[in-house]
Amino acid sequence: MDGCGGVPSGGRSAAAAPVRTPSRRRLLKAVARRSLRSGTVPAALALLLGLAAPADIGAEEAVDAPLAIESLLLDGAAFGSRVVVVGDRGHILVSADRGASWEQARVPTRALLTALHMHDERLGWAVGHDAVILRTEDGGATWAMVHRAPEEERPLLDVWFRDARGGFAVGAYGYFLVTEDGGATWTSRAISEDDFHLNAVVPAGEGRLFLAAEAGMVYRSDDGGGSWRELPSPYAGSWFGGLAPGADRVLLFGLRGNLFRSEDAGESWTRIETGTNATLTGAARLPSGAVLVTGLEGALLTVRDGERSVSWRGLPTREGISAALPLGEGETLLIGEFGVRSVSGLE
Repeated sequence: MDGCGGVPSGGRSAAAAPVRTPSRRRLLKAVARRSLRSGTVPAALALLLGLAAPADIGAEEAVDAPLAIESLLLDGAAFGSRVVVVGDRGHILVSADRGASWEQARVPTRALLTALHMHDERLGWAVGHDAVILRTEDGGATWAMVHRAPEEERPLLDVWFRDARGGFAVGAYGYFLVTEDGGATWTSRAISEDDFHLNAVVPAGEGRLFLAAEAGMVYRSDDGGGSWRELPSPYAGSWFGGLAPGADRVLLFGLRGNLFRSEDAGESWTRIETGTNATLTGAARLPSGAVLVTGLEGALLTVRDGERSVSWRGLPTREGISAALPLGEGETLLIGEFGVRSVSGLE
C-alpha cells in the first residue's frame, strides 16, 4: 500500500483490492510523531482509525494533561456556547464559552477516541479504539463506559443517534453495533457479506442514511438503518466521510482530494474538482449554506453553488485537520493534529 493507501479514482474493477489497515507498529509511530500529512503512513487512517494504543490501555482513566487541548483531537460537537472535543489518550475537553477556555473531562479510558455525537447539550456518546463507547449525561463533564471489546481488535470510527435511544456505532472490518436503549446495551449486526471498514455514518433526513466505507463502498438505508444496500460508486479508494444537504443530495469525500456529489440519493455521481491531492477527512455546513470540507496538509475547501464550485484555503503550517465546527458570527473551530484552533472568514 502506498502513502495514500487507496486505488486511483476512475471506477472499481474486479482486480481492485480493499484498503487494509496498516500494521499497529506503523500507526504507533504515526501517532507518536503526529505524522498526519502525507508521508509513509496513510494519514487519514492515523486520524480516523486510531489503532495505535496497546490493547489493554482502554480500561485506564485518562490522565489529566494541561496541554491536552494542543494534542491530537479528532472530532467535536457544539450546542450554543458549549463545545465538546475528543481525541488521543481518551482526552475529552469541554468549553462553556465557545472555545475561549477548556476543562478536561473525567473519562474512564486512555483509548484514542475517534468520533462524538451529542444528542443535545447534555446527552452524548463518544467511540474509539478497543471498541470503546462512552456516554455522558452532563454535557461532557463526566463519562461512563457502556461498551468495550479490546479482544476484538476492531476500533469504532463513528457514532450516530436518531434520538435519545436509538443509534449506531460503526468501525473497522464491517463492525456495526446497534442500540435501542440509549447505549446501555449494544448488538452486533452485519450489513453485508464483506468486512470493509465502515468509516462514517451520513444522515440524510426522512429515515435515509448513508455509510461511507473503504474500497469505494457506499451503502444506503431508506428505513432508518433497518436494512442496507450497496450503491454504485465512482471511485475505488476509501471514503472517509460525507454530508447530506438533503435526502437525495449527498457529498462523499476521501483519498487524494476525491470529492463527489449525488443528486439522486447515490444512484449516480459527479466529481467535484478540488484542485488538491490531500486526503479529505471532514465536512460541515456553514451558516451561509456553503459546505466546508477539511483535510490533511491543512486543506480547507469551501464548496458553494449547489456543491458545484470550490475555493481552496489552507493552513500555512500544513497541519492535518480532522473536523470543523462552525460556531456562527464568522467563527469556526478547526480540530486536528494541533488540537483546536479558531479561524474566521471561511464563508
